[in-house]
Amino acid sequence: MRVGLVIYGDLSTASGGFLYDRMLVEALRRGGDTVDVLSLPWKSYGACLRQNFDSGLRSLISGWDGDLLLQDELNHPSLFLLNDAVRRAHRFPIISIVHHLRVSEAHPFPARQLYRRVERSYLRSVDGFVFNSNATRSSVEDLIDGPTRGVVVTPGGDRLGPGPSEEAVERRCASPGPLRILFVGNMIPRKGLLTLVQALALVPRALWRLTIAGARGMDGAHAAAVDRAIAANGLRENVDAPGSLSDAQLASALRESHVLAVPSQHEGFGIVYLEAMGFGVVPIGSRAGGAAEVIEHDRSGLLVPATDARALADAISGLARDRTRLRSLAKGARARFRAFPGWEQSMGGACRSLGELARERRA
Repeated sequence: MRVGLVIYGDLSTASGGFLYDRMLVEALRRGGDTVDVLSLPWKSYGACLRQNFDSGLRSLISGWDGDLLLQDELNHPSLFLLNDAVRRAHRFPIISIVHHLRVSEAHPFPARQLYRRVERSYLRSVDGFVFNSNATRSSVEDLIDGPTRGVVVTPGGDRLGPGPSEEAVERRCASPGPLRILFVGNMIPRKGLLTLVQALALVPRALWRLTIAGARGMDGAHAAAVDRAIAANGLRENVDAPGSLSDAQLASALRESHVLAVPSQHEGFGIVYLEAMGFGVVPIGSRAGGAAEVIEHDRSGLLVPATDARALADAISGLARDRTRLRSLAKGARARFRAFPGWEQSMGGACRSLGELARERRA
């Protein structure tokens, strides 16, 4: 089978969505399929809308031929009109990989209305979907006002290798000293880092230390706002910000951490929660989006309302003061991790579903 994949930039981009796409491409290629990556340049939203009329881009997408065309839904502003030209030129199915919708994020009202119209038009232009969670599927069906044809394929959480032993996790939970908190994610507003900093300002400094593992370059203004909040609240001595980490460095950071705190305003799934659970690290996420499909509140982690710094502070303070509860949640996190398929199994299922779609169209 010959498969095309439309993405912005390249597959090495550090984010959960690009990791998912990369794992799917690797699984397809291992299965003997050919995958052509059709890369579009990163641009502003308005510039991406204009790409629908760019002759070079139309030639790139419409000129590709094969058995199935995958599109990362992130690319929707560049494709919401262009897909009509693809349909006129070819009979292969167009399948969108949906990690989370832009309209699920917080935006000012006028921009949100534009995003809704464009994203709805794009979603109605494709033949089917690969969703990373049931929450993502529900978001799409709410936006297009109807059922979808697609498959839910949850990500794996095992790319970082085996976590520590149960005994090592228990020793880590019982060790004296401050609660070691890890934030993993690009420094963009949606990830909730500013809410985390505001929450930690409400917790006694002696109770915690924070490591921020994430790239600053995707939103420099927001990263600067986080820096100002850390300084204004006198938190600099408690915070380490090494930037993006390699897989080996992330695994090492997880081995040393008690808690992963990523209180995102919205996550389609939240791969990093599952990865942390494999290391017996207690995840704290928000109730918005798909995090609740990964984290069972008060059994394998904690869920708090998005943007609620006080609730997040109470959750962190409680774990810092009650190591027995911390140990119980860490044990629950490991058990929850084992309930999910690994990458090989999950992406294998995705490949089989995509193959069936391509065969149906050819029949």
